[in-house]
Amino acid sequence: MKLLEKIKAKVTAAAVALWAWALAKAEEWKLREKLIALWEKAKGLWARLRERFMQTKAYAKLQAMTPLRRRMIIMLCGVFLLLGLIFGFNQLKTFMIKHFIAGMGLPPATVSTLVVSSTEWQPKLSSVGNVRAYRGVELSTEIGGLVQTVPIKSGMDVKEGELLIKLNDASDVAQLNSLKALADLAKVINERDRQQLAIQAISKNVFDTSKADAASKQAQVEQQTALVAKKNLKAPFSGRVGIVMINPGQYVNPGDKLLTLQTLDPIFVDFNLPQSNAAQIQVGQEIVVTTDAFKDASFIGKVTAVSPKVDTNTRNIQIEAQLANPDKKILPGMFANVNIKLGDEVKLLTLPQTAVTYNPYGSIVFIAKPTGKKDKQGNPALEAQQVFVTTGPTRGDQVAILKGVEEGATVVTSGQLKLKNGTPLIVNNKVQPSNSPNPQPQE
Repeated sequence: MKLLEKIKAKVTAAAVALWAWALAKAEEWKLREKLIALWEKAKGLWARLRERFMQTKAYAKLQAMTPLRRRMIIMLCGVFLLLGLIFGFNQLKTFMIKHFIAGMGLPPATVSTLVVSSTEWQPKLSSVGNVRAYRGVELSTEIGGLVQTVPIKSGMDVKEGELLIKLNDASDVAQLNSLKALADLAKVINERDRQQLAIQAISKNVFDTSKADAASKQAQVEQQTALVAKKNLKAPFSGRVGIVMINPGQYVNPGDKLLTLQTLDPIFVDFNLPQSNAAQIQVGQEIVVTTDAFKDASFIGKVTAVSPKVDTNTRNIQIEAQLANPDKKILPGMFANVNIKLGDEVKLLTLPQTAVTYNPYGSIVFIAKPTGKKDKQGNPALEAQQVFVTTGPTRGDQVAILKGVEEGATVVTSGQLKLKNGTPLIVNNKVQPSNSPNPQPQE
């Protein structure tokens, strides 16, 4: 309560002091005399207008009317006068707003700018490709059987012909030994018959029969030898095996995928280019490959083959390149960025890609053009000027400008959406768009 009383007392004192100040200023500025003089002038003007109106024919006709009709006429005139004043006020307000906006001109726009300069540019073709093993296969067996031994481990490098998986072949080896014995017997009999035929002890028919029997027995041995060999899965070429998930004692069926074998050095990269680049691609051209797995490493290779046909769906040409991969870092199935160098470096004008506005009727940029005047800070005033440009190849965040702007021109790099010809510019280069020829993703 005491706080409220104190606030009330302070507010009352302030109001009294303000009123006393207003009275003192009124006496000092002689406001009372001025208001009385203005009121007297208004009364005199009203009296003169009233006297003139009373002398008009309209006043006489108005007096000749009945009191009710006279009041209705006066009310209607007052309503129309009020509507006319409201309409006139709105028209005056609209005119003043338009005049004020026209006097202000176009509002300035805040943009960032960059001076156009030429940089060294390596002409190249870029594409994305897939890494493919020089030789790669999913191994399986032709016949089923029980796994006896698995002498390899996951991720192991093996040589061509090295045993990978051995199936149980005891019965097949026994059968092979039996057939070998029969073949040896048939060979001995045939040799004996040959000697007897020489002395005319047997007929030629008996010798031919024993010879055919010996050949048949030998064929059965070779057949059984091949069957035994199928029980031993060997590496068809040198490479690295994948994850081994086969265990001794496991039964496998014919055609089951048992493990993968990939040759990693050298390795292939398959990629596509548009048919318009067909004349620029030749076997033996050098390529540079990068991968997301090894961001700081690049791999050099050469084009080894160009497809003799164009894909009718995409109109692209498939290209094969071979890379040396001694460290075996690159693995089949990886995504790869492929760059093909075309000739020597050239100088081109470059801009950030954000500086160019692409439209169906052409590509445009805005130039910050001096107006010859000064702004409030004393700096040269700038305004936007739209120009058409011809763009060239792109590189990272940059695009080459072939025609439309000259070196040294100041180009708007951001904020173009609010610009048109003649828009005043406020340059703020604290934040610039990315302009890197080889941008890297941020972590």
